Amino acid sequence: MTAISIVLPVYKVQAYLRQCLDSLLGQSFTDFEVVAVDDCSPDYSGAILAEYAQRDSRVRVVTMPENVGLGRARNAGLDEAVGEYVWFLDSDDWMAHGALAAVANRLRATEADVLVVGFDRVHWDGRVVAGSAATVLPGAPETFTAQEWPRIVNVLHVAWNKIVRRDLLTKLGFRFEQGWYEDVSFTYPVLVAASRISGLPRTCVHYRQRRSGAITRTIDDRHFEIFDHWAHAFALIDEYSPDRAEALRPPLFRRMIWHYLMVLRNANRVPYRSRRRFFARMHDAYRQFAPPGGYDEPDGGQGVRHRLVGRGSYRRYRAFDLSTKLRTDARRTAKRAVRYGRRTLRRVEHGLLRLYYLAQLRRPVDPDLALFAAYWYRGVACNPAAVAAKAEELVPGMRRVWVVSRSRVRALPPGTDYVVAGTRQYYRAVARARWMVNNVNWPQWLRKRPGTMHVMTHHGTPLKKMGLDQLDHSAGRRSADLVAQMQRADRWDFSVTANAHTTVAWERAYPCGYRTLEVGYPRNDRLATAAPDESVRIRDELGLDQRMRVVLYAPTHRDWRAVDDPLLDVDHLAERLGPDTVLLVRAHYFHVPAGGLSSPPGHGRIVDVSAHPAVEDLYLAADLLITDYSSAMFDYAVLDRPVVIYAPDWPVYRELRGVYFDLMETPPGAVATTEGELIDILSSGAYASDAATSARTAFRARFCYLDDGGAAERVVRRVFLNETASDRSGK
Repeated sequence: MTAISIVLPVYKVQAYLRQCLDSLLGQSFTDFEVVAVDDCSPDYSGAILAEYAQRDSRVRVVTMPENVGLGRARNAGLDEAVGEYVWFLDSDDWMAHGALAAVANRLRATEADVLVVGFDRVHWDGRVVAGSAATVLPGAPETFTAQEWPRIVNVLHVAWNKIVRRDLLTKLGFRFEQGWYEDVSFTYPVLVAASRISGLPRTCVHYRQRRSGAITRTIDDRHFEIFDHWAHAFALIDEYSPDRAEALRPPLFRRMIWHYLMVLRNANRVPYRSRRRFFARMHDAYRQFAPPGGYDEPDGGQGVRHRLVGRGSYRRYRAFDLSTKLRTDARRTAKRAVRYGRRTLRRVEHGLLRLYYLAQLRRPVDPDLALFAAYWYRGVACNPAAVAAKAEELVPGMRRVWVVSRSRVRALPPGTDYVVAGTRQYYRAVARARWMVNNVNWPQWLRKRPGTMHVMTHHGTPLKKMGLDQLDHSAGRRSADLVAQMQRADRWDFSVTANAHTTVAWERAYPCGYRTLEVGYPRNDRLATAAPDESVRIRDELGLDQRMRVVLYAPTHRDWRAVDDPLLDVDHLAERLGPDTVLLVRAHYFHVPAGGLSSPPGHGRIVDVSAHPAVEDLYLAADLLITDYSSAMFDYAVLDRPVVIYAPDWPVYRELRGVYFDLMETPPGAVATTEGELIDILSSGAYASDAATSARTAFRARFCYLDDGGAAERVVRRVFLNETASDRSGK
């Protein structure tokens, strides 16, 4: 018999599912199965499960015909489980290294019916906090019943921190109920019914504290379901364990009131309009389940709250809670006054314009105004430019205005309607625009108004870790103010992605409430539809000889490396490539305007194109691309032309910056790790070999399948015309 069946309900967890499955399948202990229940998930979770099941026989997938919710999905997994023990794990959490071996050893040593394990809470901002088991379990006997050691009820009442003998569940017929807080009516009856309980204090589960998305952290009247689950828990205990029910009533009752108070006091759960009614239900439950002989009330303020619940006095409860909150807020305000006072002086110079902005916020939103920006106001470029052009065609009557910095005004295309960043016109526009389209974030101070729509187009398919995923990597962590990043991402209504890889990455990196438009990248429409003569025209505009081989070199930015410390000697490369090759060098936009490139007398085969306004022109002009870790590789692959990866510092980049996949394993073409290897690849024609072509084909299938020339239209129809057929998101 299999030792442990891990039942894994899966619903809309595409961003976290791989981490969960990898943490299980990478355990040293192997005598287990994963019964994954696809609860009709609308995202890529089902495809991920199928992928893992195909390559590892320990993963079995149960597919529900319709979405049934967590409780019934767990029951479906339990029905399929064959293990001696069952462990109900949540698919957005992950298992600690070595946890299964430790669990198996503990079960073997104690022959427990229920093993309660330790966990930690991993917060979205990187904080890790030990769970309640860390303080409760170390004092537990080797084995015990809940009656013998009632402190066990104070461990978090979830199913995923308990491994249960399957026979116990089948013998008693215990099942999960539907609705929110279903763990309550499962956990406590199981603990009370178990003849042998044991504890394992070590951390076995990393409990993800999502910034958004957990149903129990959603403001909703469904939080009233907690009362039914506690009532059902007491009913099951009375039915199946009547000999233990009386002794355990006091600690369970105290835990129940603690749970109710925790829900009521959380501003993100019970709606304000419903709190008096919720308190009344608490009072009813207090009277119904209070132990006849009383119970040990908590000390301090928590004890006062218990007594007020017992009396049913919501007015006094509110007064006590408010006075406690005011004292706490006063202490916090004193600390903030010192911290924020230093910032005030720095804001004076913008004060009058900000006042003007606040005044404009009181005026109506302009229903026809769409504001566009790209690369921190560098001009008309990238995805916003493609969306704006298509909107001009499909949305008559819309006024399209670009935000640009003063230094970029002269480079704007003729006829562009624009405002200069920092001016009165700028503050008026950002206060009143109905639509705001950008490939980076708008400023932190900008307020999202009701009735407005923010579209984040991004500016590349991610190889390097972004957003919250940077927390594990030092270079990204140093350069990121993640709290501010999340606040800015909270303003997004739509996030445009080019492929499934990007959709999943952004969901992890920016866990906010936007909808994903997985439609391809608008800026790549031009690449997908370009006529053959367009390359000829662009080469003429750049002054390039049509007979020359054109190589574009476009490296990415490195947070830890100086701009004037290049990894490639372009002069030497141009010299070695010979007279029939011209090298276009495109610096990362963080480094523009570029400078310092020299051209040895006589050959003139290096052209600095860093300041060229449209990188798409350069892609179309080039016969092949050399890049390292830049998102240029994904865009250029749309053309199905050769790509060479020059990665002399891959191990360093991967460790310091973090990456979403191993580029060395799945590159878009030939790979060089030294300058000599790069020259050999370019000189020998290996960049166009069968192996390089095969790699590019697989790369295109994974990342470029939506770049068919219609991405901008799909965005415009969904965002500006509200045609929902263009929304291909699973969120």
